[in-house]
Amino acid sequence: MKFDSKTIYAQSSDIKSRTYLEYRRDMKKKPIAELEIKGWFEKLLRIEYKNNNIIVKKYGGDRFLWFLRGGGVTQDPDYVVRGLNNDELFFELQYANEEMDYYDFKRSKVGTKKRGVAKREPKENLKFLYLVRGSPKYAILSPAWIIKHGIEKVAAAWGSREVYAISKEDLLSQQKEDKELEKIWQIVKTKNYLLEFQHQKVEKIKEELSYLLQQVIDEEKIVQIIPKSLESFFRICFILDSIGKIPKNANLWLIYVLHFFNEKTTSEELTKIIYSVDFLYAKTSLTQSELKTVVDFIKQILLNIKNFQQNNGSYKTDKNLSPIEETRNIIFCINLLEDLIQDILYYYPEESQNFGLKPIEKIFENVDNIEKVYNFITSN
Repeated sequence: MKFDSKTIYAQSSDIKSRTYLEYRRDMKKKPIAELEIKGWFEKLLRIEYKNNNIIVKKYGGDRFLWFLRGGGVTQDPDYVVRGLNNDELFFELQYANEEMDYYDFKRSKVGTKKRGVAKREPKENLKFLYLVRGSPKYAILSPAWIIKHGIEKVAAAWGSREVYAISKEDLLSQQKEDKELEKIWQIVKTKNYLLEFQHQKVEKIKEELSYLLQQVIDEEKIVQIIPKSLESFFRICFILDSIGKIPKNANLWLIYVLHFFNEKTTSEELTKIIYSVDFLYAKTSLTQSELKTVVDFIKQILLNIKNFQQNNGSYKTDKNLSPIEETRNIIFCINLLEDLIQDILYYYPEESQNFGLKPIEKIFENVDNIEKVYNFITSN
């Protein structure tokens, strides 16, 4: 597995005190919006330019991956627009959570700096799509316009980085409205709610198993012996994950845990299997045969999950589990499985193509009837 250092902007310090799953949850919030907005944006540009050949795609290192294992983000623009003559046009998506007096744009994203020249030169072939969360308002801004109208300052919200601050009045002069955006923002809100809802499973796991960390005596022993039961396997993976250790023969562990899955597996058991798979997968490199086994497993689970959904939006695998916890379990599993798919596409591009693995076009796209699911959760 190769890491492309050119795509890594910030390093592992980005993760700070967050666990790996917490970090991934946080890194997923903006891509939820980016992927939901992409289709609307493509239609908008086709109308604006009177060109039905325009295609908008996610761009750069995060076109497949919304998190990097070592922490960090990419410096690449969010979208690339193709079909405009022979040129590619790049777009950065920015949005404010609410209307403000000033809107900040990081100077390094807007313009390039030349030695001995105080003023930055606006970047070419780049524009900004600026939105306000929950609002039908949008604006398409050029770097030249931002530099011309922006006030240079240091913004705490950007980690004390230098920004161009655009006044509310100036931004208003460039804004247009499209009611379709309000519907998209509602979907974004729903998916962010599901993101937090499923992450509560992580907190529950930590609460239930934290006592195990006090009992770890022989770290060397627990990385060598493969546990025989799913519960033991899951607990050992939790311990190893928490203390930053990797089992010896991690590949063997990974393939072994897949064998705990069968047609009678409950959602609670499934969370333990997939948690373990997610932990082990990230700690090793896979052979083509091992990778195919993992990909086949992912495809089978996603297929089975569809059969677990009930008419009211909940999920059911076991009469002894509450519907709300079953639903949390399944969304937790979908969340990790979609991460795994994107990671495989990024780090194993040739193999994943051979295995027919397709990228996730929208986060939580494997949650069918998502509004029903959301309504079920919020009514319980």
